[in-house]
Parts: sequence; C-alpha cells; structure tokens
Amino acid sequence: MRAHLTTISLLFAMLGAVPGSVGAQITAIRAGHLLDVHSGRWIADAVILVEDGEITAVGPSVQVPPGAESIDLSDSFVLPGLIDTHTHLLLQPDYGENNPILHKSVSYRTVEGVAAARATLMAGFTSIRDVDSEGADWADVAIRDGVKAGLIVGPHMQVATRAISITAGHMNQSKVAPEIEVPQFGALADTPAELVREVRTQIKYGADFIKLYTTGTLRHIDPRTMTVLSQYSQEEIDLVVREAARFGKDVAVHAYGGEGAKLAIRGGVRSIEHGFMLEESTLDLMVEHGTYWVPTMTVYIPDGPREDWEELRRRIVDSHRQVFQMAMRKGVKIAFGTDAGAFEHGDNYREMELMVSYGMEPLDVIRSATVAAAELMRIAGEVGSIERGKRADLIAVPNDPLADISVLREVPFVMKSGIVYKN
Repeated sequence: MRAHLTTISLLFAMLGAVPGSVGAQITAIRAGHLLDVHSGRWIADAVILVEDGEITAVGPSVQVPPGAESIDLSDSFVLPGLIDTHTHLLLQPDYGENNPILHKSVSYRTVEGVAAARATLMAGFTSIRDVDSEGADWADVAIRDGVKAGLIVGPHMQVATRAISITAGHMNQSKVAPEIEVPQFGALADTPAELVREVRTQIKYGADFIKLYTTGTLRHIDPRTMTVLSQYSQEEIDLVVREAARFGKDVAVHAYGGEGAKLAIRGGVRSIEHGFMLEESTLDLMVEHGTYWVPTMTVYIPDGPREDWEELRRRIVDSHRQVFQMAMRKGVKIAFGTDAGAFEHGDNYREMELMVSYGMEPLDVIRSATVAAAELMRIAGEVGSIERGKRADLIAVPNDPLADISVLREVPFVMKSGIVYKN
C-alpha cells in the first residue's frame, strides 16, 4: 500500500477505500521537531522513512533514498499517534436522556459508531481500546474488523464486546416495569458457571479483552458514606481472570473504589477504570501488582458552575482529583482514557487538559497516551513511539504541546500505518 497518498488516494482513504499496494514505495517525512517520548527531547530536523506502513529509519542523519516520496513537516512538531484506552464508539452523549437500546436499532448505532471511529482518528488518536459496546452486542467487533479491512476509516482497535455485570447492578436496565422484557446494556452473569460461559462466548465472537464490573454505578453509591456496591466475590473475579487468561486475554475492570477495586487488583486484572474513590492502600496495591489505572476524569465533571452541582457530584470530582494526584506521587501506572461517547467523539483532548490542570506535566500526559497506553494494550512493540520497526502512526501540530497541551485540541496532520488521513 502506498505510504504517501496522492490527492486521489487521500480521497479514497477518507471514504474508507484505500487503493491496493503499488510496489515498495518509500516515503520520507521531514520533521522540524520530532518527539522522543522516552527521553522527552525534541529532535530537530529529523527524517522518518516509511515503507509498507512501517518505520524503517528515523533520525537527523537519515539519508533519503532516490525516488522517495516526500512529506514536508519541517515547520511542525511531530509526535507518535495518540492512544485512548477507554472509549465507547457505540455511545452518544445523549444516552442519559435518550436510551439507545430503547430508541435506536443496533444497525443505526453501528452507523453512529462508524462516524465516531472516523472522528476519533481525525482527532489524532490512531489506536483505541473500546471498553464495551453498551448494549450493541458485537457491533464493536464489526467496526474494528471494518477498519482493519479498509472498508471504513478509524483507529486501530481493541474491543471488549459486552461488559459483564450482575442482576440489579451496573448495566442492568433500571426504571423498567418487570413485565417488560428489554435488552440489557451488558451481559448479566450471577453464578460462576454463567461467568465462564459469558467469557467464552465473548471471546468466541471477537473480544480482544474482557470488561468486568466489580462495582456498581452512581446509583449504587451511598451518599452518606460514599461506599459503592461491590458486585463480585474474590473467587468470581479470580475465575474470570483465569478463564480469560486461558485464551490469552486480559481483564479490564470498572471499579469506583472500595472492596470491589481491591478484589479486582488482587485477582490480577490488567486495569482499573475510573477509580475516583480509590484509597491510598488500594493505590499501594496497584503499584505492588503493576495494575494500570485509567482515570477518565473529565466525564464526571458536570456542565455549569460548581455551585449548581449536586453534592454527590462535587464529592466525586474532588475525590477524583485527590486520587489522581496521590497516584502520581506513588508511581501508579496511569494510562490515558476518556470515556468518549459520554461526551463528543473527537473531543478526547479534554482529558489531557484536565490532567495538566491537576498537576501532571504535559510530557507525562503524552506518555500516558502513548507509551503507557501501548504497554497497557500489550502493543508497545508496535506503537507508542516513533522508532524503527514500529507502525508509522504519527501526528503533527504547529506548536510545542510540551509548552501548551491545548495545541492538541486540533491536530492538522494524522498518519496511520503510513497512510495520511488528515493533512
């Protein structure tokens, strides 16, 4: 496949139909400033050679071979493609008032998901973890496979299919009369046998990892004590992790805090999602076990002035900030994730700005969305940095994001696997 797109092939790419391979074309990208995410240094006047979607050479002294096609980013700051490890392509921000299961077909939601995938890539996110289909069954698998086949435009994807929860817990439809049978937002499993069957079913139909709810949602928080419902026992969590591991799959866990988070960490899950009430002892446990944390903080901040927020929401936001700052001090492995879908797809940058406002250095925010995110997803050998042998997933911006993270609000250049999707 041609690494550099002409005007015609760019139009094909935007439509999802990319022309086939034409020889071993080499593309030379001239980067005015190239970020080495490991050292945190900008490398001036670097050249990146790309062939068949892979970086074959990079550095300031790289020689451009005769006949190579050229992309001039000499006035830009070039970074690795960004990674969001917590998205919901099949969810839209109106889900609270407009229940998608009751009001939209899975087919229509899939069309929405295709548009969301494109918006995400155009925002500079070349890889994502989509952390459950929110009741759209296997539509996330279809979108992932459609992107991989070149039928639609979107980032590289890992998908969880149907999240697993309990009856009366998170993902179980509420405020519905018992006589009315409706689909659920996730898969409900209340016994060890049901858990094993659901893990196997999801892997059979294309799950890259398993999503498990070990705590409830906002309605399951006691507003007096701030304790949240713990949904599974240690034995049940151990069983899910063990069964997933037999197939080479990790487990991501929705957990706000409390016992549900601690049991998950002890059970060997790969990541804790949200975690706005994690205790200091729980963070220590995460460091001990090497568990990743995906904070997704922006999504819990209500619109409007703080004085108009409900008391519970104020306490959640304040706790999230405190936990984030404590996690940084303790060296918890923080991977970037947004919960996009609960807010507009393509606005993923909002989480980056919040992380900086809470005290994380812009370089560390970018590392969380490149190196750490790639490690969480076990694809660090493929993406996360601009190095020889890795996929040519690159973005470019006009100014230095280490000086001002808001530069990433609008990413004018996006390359994925050597193909320019935005220029």
